Amino acid sequence: MADRIYLDWNATTPLRPQARAAMIAAMELVGNPSSVHAEGRKARRLTEDAREVIARGLGTVARRVVFTSGGTEANVLALSPGLRAPAGTVERLLVSAVEHASVLAGGRFAPSAVQTIPVTPSGVVDLGRLEALLAGGPPALVAVMAANNETGVLQPVSKVAEMVHQAGSLLHVDAIQAFGKIPLDIKQMGADLVTISAHKIGGPKGVGALVLGAGVEEPIPVLRGGGQERGRRAGTENVAGIAGFGAAAGAALAAIDVDLVRLTALRDRLEAGLRQTADATVFSSDAARLPNTTLFTAPGLKAETAVIGFDLEGIAVSSGSACSSGKVQPSHVLEAMGVGSAAAQGAVRLSLGWSTTEADVDRCLQAWRKLSLTLLKGGDETALERF
Repeated sequence: MADRIYLDWNATTPLRPQARAAMIAAMELVGNPSSVHAEGRKARRLTEDAREVIARGLGTVARRVVFTSGGTEANVLALSPGLRAPAGTVERLLVSAVEHASVLAGGRFAPSAVQTIPVTPSGVVDLGRLEALLAGGPPALVAVMAANNETGVLQPVSKVAEMVHQAGSLLHVDAIQAFGKIPLDIKQMGADLVTISAHKIGGPKGVGALVLGAGVEEPIPVLRGGGQERGRRAGTENVAGIAGFGAAAGAALAAIDVDLVRLTALRDRLEAGLRQTADATVFSSDAARLPNTTLFTAPGLKAETAVIGFDLEGIAVSSGSACSSGKVQPSHVLEAMGVGSAAAQGAVRLSLGWSTTEADVDRCLQAWRKLSLTLLKGGDETALERF
């Protein structure tokens, strides 16, 4: 079999060479970044250099960046009741229906304090419903992601921020899928708290960050003990991981304009080819989306069988979010969009990255044409035996 093709970049990305080199160099250091001797200062310098790069990438200053063990921890740290909003203490959480599972879980809010913001059939947050929810209670923390991990839909974050702030509330933006793929600025977004993750941009797994907007009160730490991260997150910093995060962010941000144009063209090529076969439907194609993300289905398609079929052809794809212990489960995103269960169960996600080529896209389309002739007739695991 020819070399495999990886089209599951929204789940995780390959490690960038720059990140690998930075991590290897960091592993040669012995110092604890909290130590004051020379060895400790060298380790501290690496973490602070990475903090500077990430801060610049979001248009803020380094002291506003808090390193965590990943995007999930960063989200939980952000979703904290008791934050001071302009209209008073935050007592409730409003989350869009298409948020990542770590946000839908509500962080440290009681389940009774969490309300869901519906979305349109295109997967865009319903601004009218958000306005009504904001007016119907005490100050809230509103959680609306920058870009959806399944459909790639870009949310109107700046419009959401204007509504949220007019109501005297705060806005949290999960930018994990958007950071490094599209230009972002925390002030232009109007976000009060932003979460990002290293392994979505070519950095290592197990490193993330919460970025605080200017003037936002410090969230209550999830992990308590030492005074690391300015007292916001206890525990010795993952120096090698943070160094890799910074290097990956620098590389992604340096190439962002070129990659945006190139990946948009590849995505459009991919979707044009999909639509030529078996009445394929691309979800949210009428909304602004990430340049690298396609979620599609076809009548009679079953996602689990399709994912296996692509895998047998040497192509890694997914059925949506990669946060379900490897299981293919119904998509809460498509359910929120009002997609019927049959179509939702057949949704397959293709996500591209910096090393994806036209040849990769063409091979994927070739595999899909072959798969569609087989899977759409059988529609179950027995079809793979004929494949």
